[in-house]
Amino acid sequence: MKESRYSRQVLLPEIGPSGQKKLAKARAVVIGCGALGTHTLSFLVRAGVGSVTVVDRDVVELTNLQRQTMFQEGDVGKPKAEAAEERLRKVNSEVAVKGVVADVGRTNVEKFIGSATVVIDATDNMETRYLVNDASVRLGIPWVYGGAVGVSGMVMVVTEGGPCLRCVFPNPPRPGDLPTCNTVGIINTLPSMVASMQVTEAFKIMMGKETTPELMVLDVWNQDIQKIKVRKDPKCVCCGRGEAPVRKARR
Repeated sequence: MKESRYSRQVLLPEIGPSGQKKLAKARAVVIGCGALGTHTLSFLVRAGVGSVTVVDRDVVELTNLQRQTMFQEGDVGKPKAEAAEERLRKVNSEVAVKGVVADVGRTNVEKFIGSATVVIDATDNMETRYLVNDASVRLGIPWVYGGAVGVSGMVMVVTEGGPCLRCVFPNPPRPGDLPTCNTVGIINTLPSMVASMQVTEAFKIMMGKETTPELMVLDVWNQDIQKIKVRKDPKCVCCGRGEAPVRKARR
């Protein structure tokens, strides 16, 4: 008797046959196809999530290969979303994979995420994260925030009712205020760990299970994970008052 490709995760009591069926009916949208995105996409597709879409405007660069495991040297110069779609279709033909080469902005963000079961953040800038946060809250779609730079990462789930990203960080930082991979670097083991946490929370959302309520902060160098309790701000312009400003994003 031929085993299902998902047999090892169906054995898990946390997933089981019913959970696998729910994953197969779910639609995940990943915003960004860099270090976090490539790991996230691989996990989703290999797990049998029914529909997986990735939106990214960038092309593969040589410096990406240190940590973006989806790509090879021959992909340098190709749009990341197209290269990822091509690779992922070969990994699992049962999943509807779609790569969209586009710049996510205020005029199209809701179009990209509108029919999603869950949205996963794999961007490299806070401006886009606020756009995704505000649009997801407006549409009532759960999303999973993730960040990775240096040796540190963060993960937070935003579900209907809040708290949302703006409850934790009320205002977007000014350009240059936050460290980036371009300015401080990144260890290549970090993105896979952050993406693992993000996708695990996304699985919970797809299966209708309770998600982790805290902001999770990871220090991979010291092998430390902290959970920080986040409270909803009733004055939050997004999930509290529903008045989040619309901002144009870079990606």
